[in-house]
Amino acid sequence: MMMDTPLNAWLLFDHSPNHAPDAQLVSRSPSGRVERRTYAEFGRRTQQLMHALDRLGLEKGDRVATLAWNSSNHLEAYFGVPCSERVLHTLNLRVSPEELAYMLKDADDRAVLVDPDLLPLLEQALDHVTAPSHLVVLGDHVPETRLAGVIAYEDLIADEPTHYPRREIDERQAMGLCYTSGTTGRPKGVVYTHRSTFLHALAVTSHAGMSIGPGDATLPQVPMFHANAWGMPYAAAAVGAKQVFYAGALDPSSFVDLLRDERVTVTAGVPTVWLGIADELGRRAETLPHLRHIVCGGAQPPRSMIERYAAEFGIRIVQAWGMTETSPLASMAWPQERMRDWSEEEVTAAARTKAGLPLPGVEVTVRDESGGEVPADGSSMGDLFVRGPWVVDGYLHGQGVENFTEDGWFKTGDVAIRSPEGYFVIADRTKDLIKSGGEWISSVDMEDRVMHMDSVLEAAVIAVPDPKWQERPLVCVVVKPGETLSADDVRAHLLAGGFASWQLPDRIEVIEAVPRTAVGKYDKKALRQQFG
Repeated sequence: MMMDTPLNAWLLFDHSPNHAPDAQLVSRSPSGRVERRTYAEFGRRTQQLMHALDRLGLEKGDRVATLAWNSSNHLEAYFGVPCSERVLHTLNLRVSPEELAYMLKDADDRAVLVDPDLLPLLEQALDHVTAPSHLVVLGDHVPETRLAGVIAYEDLIADEPTHYPRREIDERQAMGLCYTSGTTGRPKGVVYTHRSTFLHALAVTSHAGMSIGPGDATLPQVPMFHANAWGMPYAAAAVGAKQVFYAGALDPSSFVDLLRDERVTVTAGVPTVWLGIADELGRRAETLPHLRHIVCGGAQPPRSMIERYAAEFGIRIVQAWGMTETSPLASMAWPQERMRDWSEEEVTAAARTKAGLPLPGVEVTVRDESGGEVPADGSSMGDLFVRGPWVVDGYLHGQGVENFTEDGWFKTGDVAIRSPEGYFVIADRTKDLIKSGGEWISSVDMEDRVMHMDSVLEAAVIAVPDPKWQERPLVCVVVKPGETLSADDVRAHLLAGGFASWQLPDRIEVIEAVPRTAVGKYDKKALRQQFG
């Protein structure tokens, strides 16, 4: 028998201050200022925060929200809140004030830690809901505000002890709260436990996951306000890796500078980020010799982008798949050992362009309409279901019960295909599949093919109503500066790429930019409202 040690946030928090005290936490603010701390400083400050939360009178299980960019201050909340038995609620700073107000009320937040430049957004949200009891600005002073009782974070923790007695926390206790992006209706709350977060962090550190170890430097471009920045901050802290944080709107030039200057080895973000970074690297004729791999998720990265990074910059893009409901990492598209002698083209087709292999502990099934498993033939589509120790088993307040099966599976809303090599690929979101004349067309496949065109910067495909065929595909494209594109060009390219003539779009729309959701994904709902 083994020791029954609770798998809680203290196991993740204690390691770095004790075993990597001099490893750095580097934070770049929206203004461009860079601040450096060590894990030893982080450990002391985080325990001061724990004491401060006690002094504020917050009870066990109370929700403490953050409205903040990526930073070491935010990382202190990542551990200070749950290690003192409260629940960390990361608020999405890219949603509307009304949506923010809904989440504050639905979560019943008792305190909010907010970055100074986001205070006006919080003010607007609090026009629609009663303010939490405590408002704290993450800085050393409080900017001018019409909100009452706001205190500065540095004043809050300044006089607190730097050691906090370790609590024996039940591993099944709530640790974090994150809301879904709400692409269809109101966002739903997903509650992470100490146990699920610990196990997810271990999976992220593993080579089957993001492969993060003590010698790495991580830079998550994915925000800390959504799905725990894909688990990277917890994983990096668990092994004592250097952490680099970039705050504010993405500027490819300064982001590349940070990757280079801090010798980042693992970074992560959505495909649109890496399209811009590739152009910046190409403009500079520069590579990033320390960068081992890029984790790319949120949407399927174009094959042309994967190939460009490998050929031009010597950098591997590893596709990841997951959701808020899966903590979020559920699979990674690493090649298998038997593929060592395959050509790069074969490996890319078989592995790198797939959603990946499920991480150890995550189970995946792809089912047809009758509930049977679809064959692993690389073409049969079905609904994707998952289950595992860091997969949600119900939403906050009992919402969304239709997403869960009686035999313990979560219905993701994705349509997937199983490959003979053991991988699965996301064919589409259920709501984004195009049913034309009774046959399915994958918008994801069509987007990827269109983005292979030299004149195309970005492409999004949606279904539009058709009186004869029920639905037809509409291709929305962003054309590169100085280039032109016609519908005939797109149809010819798709036909040459293996699409059947009946699948070809009847028209295209040239747009200035593809609209994005609050987490950086294509907002097809907005496109359907505009063109559907």
